Amino acid sequence: MNKNLEDKSEELEQTLLKQLQLFKEDSKDWVKVGGLVLAGGLLTFAIVQATRKKKNRETERALEVLEREGLLSKNLEKKLTTSSKSSFWPSLGERLLLVGLAFAKEKYFPNLFNLVSEDDKSPEEGK
Repeated sequence: MNKNLEDKSEELEQTLLKQLQLFKEDSKDWVKVGGLVLAGGLLTFAIVQATRKKKNRETERALEVLEREGLLSKNLEKKLTTSSKSSFWPSLGERLLLVGLAFAKEKYFPNLFNLVSEDDKSPEEGK
């Protein structure tokens, strides 16, 4: 019985070692893909930051020129320095609204006229 347990334990150790070896081989591909995704994300972040700084510099130069010319007012400065708050969610909301309207049109619009005509027929049947 003791020999049987030792054989099973050796077999389990060997299968565990094989599984770990397979896991290491498979994970190499995932690590490469993860590294590429991380590098792409960092590159995108760097590009966005660089373009953002460029826009800020142009705004600062425009403010300096307007101030030198005496045309800069508080209202104009506020308009130039505040960023537009465009985001993904308003456009998504508009799209969902259009999809909802299209769905309602397909589902309820044809039945709207049929219900009216059925209501008109029911009093005639009663006469």
